[in-house]
Amino acid sequence: MPKKLFQQWLSNSDHGQFKKAASYFGDFSHDPNLWHINRRSVVRAIAIGLFTAFMPVPVQMLVAAALAIIFAAYLPIAIVLVWITNPITMPVFFYWAYHLGAYLLDVQAEPIQVEMSFNWLFTQLLHRWQPFLVGCLCAGALVGGIGAGLVNIYWRYHVSKAWKKRSILRKLKAKNRLRRSRHHSE
Repeated sequence: MPKKLFQQWLSNSDHGQFKKAASYFGDFSHDPNLWHINRRSVVRAIAIGLFTAFMPVPVQMLVAAALAIIFAAYLPIAIVLVWITNPITMPVFFYWAYHLGAYLLDVQAEPIQVEMSFNWLFTQLLHRWQPFLVGCLCAGALVGGIGAGLVNIYWRYHVSKAWKKRSILRKLKAKNRLRRSRHHSE
């Protein structure tokens, strides 16, 4: 069952840390959907986490937490998925987002020499912020939508498979009871 998979993925100690961090949001952090694994809250969390991962802001986890609270999504997953873009993967994802934005805006994508400095930010990115921002928003929406859709399909498949299995087991038990009752009556 998908619920068990997500419960194994996030241990109880992690859960307590997320609750402590979410307490900064006050009464808003008491929504049961933020802490209980169900299909809707997990699918929302995946969409939020993947979308927020593409946001070029330094406080992605806070944004993901706020969006999870607003949309009643499973908070731990929304926050953990933000780390798909980390200092190692961020240049690749943002490079792709920039080129996607340039394509969507029909602008020539210029080669970028990325440096982690304020000078680079103000000289290079300042001239390319529009395709970069459009690319980040579209890439986040695309990846978040695909991720949420795949998890939704996966979850529904496993639930329907479990229902079919239970139905077959019920029929077999009913057959066995019928055989035993016939056997005892003879």
